[in-house]
Amino acid sequence: MSSMNLDEFQESAEAATPQPVQVPKLAWPLIIAISFLATIGMTIVLPVLPFVISEYVPESSLALWVGVLESVYALCAFVAAPFLGSFSDRFGRKPVLVISVLGSAAGFVMFGIGGALWVLLVSRIIDGLTAGDMPVMFAYIADITEPEDRARRYGLLGALSGVGFMIGPALGGLLAQVSLSAPVFVTAAIAVLVGVLSALVLPESLARENRKTRLNLEELHPLKVISSAFGRKELRALLVGFTLISIPFAFFANNFSVVALDSVGWGPTEVGWVLSGIGVTDILIQGVLLGWLLKTFGERGVVLGGMLGQLVGCLGLAIVASLLAAPWLLVTAGLLLAAGQGGMTAALDGLMSASVAADEQGWLAGGLTSLGSAVQMTAPLLAGWLYGVSHGAPYWIGLLLIAAAAVTLMRSTHGPTPGIQPDAAPA
Repeated sequence: MSSMNLDEFQESAEAATPQPVQVPKLAWPLIIAISFLATIGMTIVLPVLPFVISEYVPESSLALWVGVLESVYALCAFVAAPFLGSFSDRFGRKPVLVISVLGSAAGFVMFGIGGALWVLLVSRIIDGLTAGDMPVMFAYIADITEPEDRARRYGLLGALSGVGFMIGPALGGLLAQVSLSAPVFVTAAIAVLVGVLSALVLPESLARENRKTRLNLEELHPLKVISSAFGRKELRALLVGFTLISIPFAFFANNFSVVALDSVGWGPTEVGWVLSGIGVTDILIQGVLLGWLLKTFGERGVVLGGMLGQLVGCLGLAIVASLLAAPWLLVTAGLLLAAGQGGMTAALDGLMSASVAADEQGWLAGGLTSLGSAVQMTAPLLAGWLYGVSHGAPYWIGLLLIAAAAVTLMRSTHGPTPGIQPDAAPA
């Protein structure tokens, strides 16, 4: 299942989707249930991935192979996501959603069966090529919701995603006590359940008269979207900052389980509890505090404060990986890095959104989605290689990148941004 940035899909769906059509009242609670299940399924497997991979590679190259598998997934998602989004505009949301989640189920079944490293690679390719579930869900919500109610619903969905991220890793850690493959097969089962619910119960949200009549393949090339965005003077510095700040968090997301194993000797259960704590942190920041923070400090203040949290968290991780293997420091640093990332990314999205016209919001969101996929494609490989050089190297390099992003964004944001209402805060 896709782990793409939810805020970016919110902007894209709001800008690009037609007015809501009349659908049954059950559509909203059904899509909430489906997206909640999808988030749990996506995160159950997180604590055990490195431990499954370790059965097929030597310990010295574990971090590199974890990065390879995640980069393969991101590459496939980078290529496929624009096509899946356009297919949903052309053929409707339901078919693409069903294909996406069933593709994820097939990929995770292969991953659970395993048997050879190439099987794991193929499983990640399948999952990446069908990574269209989350953007389709956000487009679905825009289809069935009046414009004035979308921000509130996206905020609720973002908070529920945080709850799913809290439950999933903890459940995955507990299931790992049965076997390492148990969380993987449970993830596949949840994906099948989501697919069945989508196919049999969920109504189609995009009326035929609102669908595209043809697909323009030239517009779907992700590199074209990215280069066009960087060509805009008013966006260039913000996009550079966005890219620089995304890389250290991608290092952390990809490498945390390996650091926990090597530095403090943790297993899947302990890793799962920490990832659940990150989910709780995300709920507090994005679901509870973000509206108040934006009203009080403005988008610029939240961006700079978030980067400070990331800087301190990344420093803590660097110390754990290379100098002081203290579990309390590992937990504290991880939570600080995640808290800073959550608030800062939402506020930075707001700054970029304010830099373009109303009829360019969908174009901007597409560029951010492609750029985020490009980071997810390259950062895991870089993290794995750097970790092989020195366990602390990804985080020391991350410190430099965060500092560079801070300098870039401080120069490109002038003065505090007026506060916005909580309901209008990014999800």
